[in-house]
Amino acid sequence: MTETAILETRLAEVDAALHTLRTGVGVASFKYDGREVSYTKADISDLKVYKRELEEQLGLVSKRRSMRVNFR
Repeated sequence: MTETAILETRLAEVDAALHTLRTGVGVASFKYDGREVSYTKADISDLKVYKRELEEQLGLVSKRRSMRVNFR
């Protein structure tokens, strides 16, 4: 399996986990690299960050650039 295919599979699993959690199921789980990972509703923000990282690696979104804020 190519690196792109692996990332696409992981992205699909993250999307499924987010859907499961948002529709009321208490726990969503998936496996990768021989490990099983479980998420609860409290982990939705972590899943969103992971999803963004996968999308960046696949080139689906551009990397976020930090913005400089000056307070005067």
